[in-house]
Amino acid sequence: MSHDQQHQQESALPATVQLNHTAVYATDRQLSAEFIAVILGLEVGAPFGPFLPVDLGNGVTLDFYEKRDAAIQSQHYAFLVPDEQFDTMITRLETVGVTYYADPAHTEPGRINRLFGGRGAYFDDPDGHNMEIMTRPYARP
Repeated sequence: MSHDQQHQQESALPATVQLNHTAVYATDRQLSAEFIAVILGLEVGAPFGPFLPVDLGNGVTLDFYEKRDAAIQSQHYAFLVPDEQFDTMITRLETVGVTYYADPAHTEPGRINRLFGGRGAYFDDPDGHNMEIMTRPYARP
């Protein structure tokens, strides 16, 4: 097989790119990792260097990393969760005294949304990251 034929064959194969992990900045990595793990019904893993991991069910890891030299810039993290676990997660938020909202701007407290035939809610983690739980992925055009 010539180099050109090999290149054509390789480019015909669909590339599979997957998110493996992402760093989540926190003022207290233990607090933030435990918070999201409790809400989502997951476990905090063993420390890996400066990171404290929370493994999600699809092979992606949230690696909580302490950042103390600057303010934490709020990020958005959305979690696709099983419909049968959604109410339990809302109850966990209520139990720990965290307000949830139907919208990302946090103007509809104590309410959920029903986007794309599912249910969803937004809430802040201890550092103000805008977390989202949803039972259906967004429909894209």
